[in-house]
Amino acid sequence: MTAPALAHTKRWAYRWSRWRAMAMILFGRHGAAMEIFADLLARYPNDPYALASRAHLQAQRGHREAALADYRQLLEAHPEHSAASWFNYGYMLEEGGEHEQAEVAFRRAVALDPKLDRAWYGLGLVLIRAHRFDEAIEALKRNTELQPMSPYGWYQLARVHVDRHEPEEARRIIRHLKGFEPKVAAQLERETGLAV
Repeated sequence: MTAPALAHTKRWAYRWSRWRAMAMILFGRHGAAMEIFADLLARYPNDPYALASRAHLQAQRGHREAALADYRQLLEAHPEHSAASWFNYGYMLEEGGEHEQAEVAFRRAVALDPKLDRAWYGLGLVLIRAHRFDEAIEALKRNTELQPMSPYGWYQLARVHVDRHEPEEARRIIRHLKGFEPKVAAQLERETGLAV
């Protein structure tokens, strides 16, 4: 077989494996998909598609440590791979209480994609936990600019202003939320004691 023909055959086999893995996931055959990803990684170590897909599937199946290991391998081998992978990694770290590492991952995600609102939100949460309120406000403001109708960033932003003893800023946010999320605004009023 000639070199171009061999390369074509390898590309086709790779694509066929990816298609089979997607089909297995679609039909709920996660174990079979995991076997295909393992085979792909045996043939193509550090393949970004196989690592990202396997990490995501591991996370969905509740295998946190295995998912984190796959994300680490992916992001060490391909640090520019995708903002979404950095976000997913950061989310899992934050969920596990590894806030400093999560901050690094979220910052990497927003550096790769400044419009990734979820990463700005995650960054805001880890900065709140670190009591770095000025930075948290900046991250949450960016989140609310990108997702103005989502109440989550607004809610956290109001809570930070309360923690910083800035009741008027918190009231301004509660007023804003009343326009499109009255239940969240009412919850903030109850929790903070700031009637608007």
